Amino acid sequence: MDSGIGDLRVLEAIRRTPRHLFVDEALASRAYEDVALPIGHGQTISQPFIVGLMTQALVENVEHPGKALEIGTGCGYQAAILSQLFDQVTSVERIKELYKRSRDLSFTLGYRNVQVLYGDGLQGWKEGALYDAILMAAAPEKLPDTLLEQLKIGGRLVAPIGGRGFQRLIFIERQEGGYPQKVIEHVNFVPTVAGTE
Repeated sequence: MDSGIGDLRVLEAIRRTPRHLFVDEALASRAYEDVALPIGHGQTISQPFIVGLMTQALVENVEHPGKALEIGTGCGYQAAILSQLFDQVTSVERIKELYKRSRDLSFTLGYRNVQVLYGDGLQGWKEGALYDAILMAAAPEKLPDTLLEQLKIGGRLVAPIGGRGFQRLIFIERQEGGYPQKVIEHVNFVPTVAGTE
């Protein structure tokens, strides 16, 4: 599990998070395998390694992570991990049933610094901007400018970019002069869809 993930805060957050509560009861016995699992509505819970890798990219060498924005709440697992590392997490979900389920579960499990919202994630959440970190849990063909604009100078963004079959997990640290990016890994995420459902 820890291959490539050296940030002890991230590993501890994953260890403490009850992943079996974020999947369907029928899949609970597989919850701690390092695999993506279906959560309904054509969506998945990402494999723990990828969750850890994305989270580490946002917090590595950052002494006090502040405000994070997550695009694509899904079942709420990634938001639960982020909530243990950031002061405040805003997570936007476009599928109403997943939004309600993850909002309720987040509250039940006591993640009081997580705000789950229903909306079009491709628009980000302007009311809370600017963010120290933005994480996309679904893959757009290209990165929306609206999200880049909601990132602080020095803020970090991690997102899978590309079409089905060929996606790159990219990392951006916003600078005064632009948005330099690097590729972390090749990945396979569900595509981002505009609007709400």
